[in-house]
Amino acid sequence: MDKRISSRGVIIQDNQIITLFRRKKRENKIVEYYAIPGGGLEENETIEECVVRELKEELNVDVEVEGYIGKRETDTGIQYYFGCKLINGTPILGGEEKERNNPENYYEIRYLSVKDLYQADIEAKDLIQKAINKEYSEY
Repeated sequence: MDKRISSRGVIIQDNQIITLFRRKKRENKIVEYYAIPGGGLEENETIEECVVRELKEELNVDVEVEGYIGKRETDTGIQYYFGCKLINGTPILGGEEKERNNPENYYEIRYLSVKDLYQADIEAKDLIQKAINKEYSEY
């Protein structure tokens, strides 16, 4: 089975991380957490093009990729993380997240203070910290 390839964009603005807050029902329990926006790679698309497109779809903003910060690999997928700079627009929920939004699968754009990063329920804190520090690398 091929692993799902996706790209995620860490946008830091005024010491705030732009995240998607998620609340969903899982096994009759409500689970709440933050997620870095992004999504799946489409055919004939680079991982950089993917993150730019996904942030446009999910947040209705234009971004510039500042640099690659790392990846997370699981049994089912590989997520590439990029530090991104907001160049146009104000984040407004869009795309599939807006269409699928309901009380049992809730999405909301939230600004997470960089100082609260380690207290928040969010994956890839080490990679987010690299974006905060602008520690970019090659892949």
